[in-house]
Amino acid sequence: MTGRLDGRVTERLDGRAAGRLDGRAVIVTGAGSVGPGWGNGRATTVVFAAEGARVLAVDRDPEALARTLDLVGENGGEAVAHECDVTDGDAVRAMVEACRASFGRVDVLVNNVGGSHPGGPAELDEQTWHAQLDANLTTAFLACKHVIPVMREQGSGAIVNVASTSGIRYTGSPQAAYAAAKAGVVQLSRVTAVQHAADGIRVNTVIPGQLHTPLVEARLAGQRADGDIEELLRQRQRRIPLGFMGDGRDTAYAALFLASDEARFITGTELIVDGGMTARCD
Repeated sequence: MTGRLDGRVTERLDGRAAGRLDGRAVIVTGAGSVGPGWGNGRATTVVFAAEGARVLAVDRDPEALARTLDLVGENGGEAVAHECDVTDGDAVRAMVEACRASFGRVDVLVNNVGGSHPGGPAELDEQTWHAQLDANLTTAFLACKHVIPVMREQGSGAIVNVASTSGIRYTGSPQAAYAAAKAGVVQLSRVTAVQHAADGIRVNTVIPGQLHTPLVEARLAGQRADGDIEELLRQRQRRIPLGFMGDGRDTAYAALFLASDEARFITGTELIVDGGMTARCD
């Protein structure tokens, strides 16, 4: 893993050097990472900070957060670490207040917490089903619930929810609870976008496909391909028409676009980041 971002663009159309999120106060949940590499939350935190945002980087793992903040510094950005379990409504309320205490406002929220568990309805127990809904859907609901009143008072805001291609397609592994939860994230975003458009709040969803993030080595290989990481990577890459896997930076740059003024006329929609996987019918 390199600590530097590749291909960062920081120049306005008028030629002045600047970031696309200059001065914006941003919350990114799941800003740590389960291992070395560019996870979605870590990459989003570093990219947003490099583009001028002041980021409240949120995670429940302080060591993972510390590494993310190191990378923010290496790329010339500004971020504050905040430990939080975003399945806890009171903790999420405190998270939003911490952003306002640090930066005075909340301009952007990126909901990026989640993780999959294998199994269909017959295999999953009820506890796992509810835990998957809590981790992948309720977290987004809680963050929206507590940040929207702040954005409504401000008269503006952008929310980017991170879902998964599992929420719109069968991607090769039965993971019914995860798929249902991520489909819920998409519809949560659409409904919230329409409801709060008049408040100046835009809500969109990034839908990453089968990226090579640290989750592959840390969790997925143990669930699939008999623990063979290289075989799992080959299986995933074969599904992608572009012929290679992206990583968390691809999710981050999609979220950056949706959070920026360049997407001022975009709300209630999805940006799929999957190398063409869900467009191919086979």
